[in-house]
Amino acid sequence: HVQLVESGGGSVQAGGSLRLSCATSGNFDSDRCMAWLRQAPGKEREGVGAIDRSGRTLYSDSAQGRFAISRDRGKKFLYLQMNGLRIEDTAMYFCASSTTGALYQPCEMKPSAYNVWGQGTQVTVS
Repeated sequence: HVQLVESGGGSVQAGGSLRLSCATSGNFDSDRCMAWLRQAPGKEREGVGAIDRSGRTLYSDSAQGRFAISRDRGKKFLYLQMNGLRIEDTAMYFCASSTTGALYQPCEMKPSAYNVWGQGTQVTVS
């Protein structure tokens, strides 16, 4: 049994900061990439940032320079530090993991690359 649970969402002012957390349970020793993705109402789900087993990170153009993704040493938690928040950042943010494919592979931003998902945490910027 594997599970991802997001927390840390809320309402913030434009220009403010917020840190999202993702708690992992179960056996994630076989994970390839972990990522944060988001979805606004009526829009496609899109990748925000991803991190591979070596700690290398990948960000969307929008997140680059503003957001930072990280994991703890035991890979029990995934974090997304968000700075300089904008109104267009308003969305449901999901924690996700990929557990299939080559052990070391480039992380992808598209949602279809991930097979384990949390239920999301809402971020509203005004």
